[in-house]
Amino acid sequence: MRFHTRKWIKPEDLNPNQTLFGGKLLAWIDEEAALYVTIQLENKRVVTKYMNEINFVSSAEQGDIIEIGIEVVKFGKTSLTLACEVRNKMTRKTIIKIDKIIMVNLGEDGKPIPHGKTKIEFVKDRLNSSKS
Repeated sequence: MRFHTRKWIKPEDLNPNQTLFGGKLLAWIDEEAALYVTIQLENKRVVTKYMNEINFVSSAEQGDIIEIGIEVVKFGKTSLTLACEVRNKMTRKTIIKIDKIIMVNLGEDGKPIPHGKTKIEFVKDRLNSSKS
């Protein structure tokens, strides 16, 4: 799994127990998944279709640095299925795992359209191939 984004837990990210608010973490995960898929599919019209069981394993406190990892599990015709893990950057302790996030590729009309992708692509490789 590749860990792309880091977040520093600040006072506004906490719940009344002074630990990371789960809703805030889920919003960060949803945004990270959307960014990842937008870049992979080269389309800014992607939406979250589904997240399976969300397993909070541990928590984070103010001052902790967390990192969000995403990996593609499956390429569908109009979707990408991802897995996600969030962990404490310093201790490597898992905070949350989500085994299945389905993101759907949309056309201008807001309806699912095929994306034609079958493997992970890196922007640097796209840039290198366009120079040829």
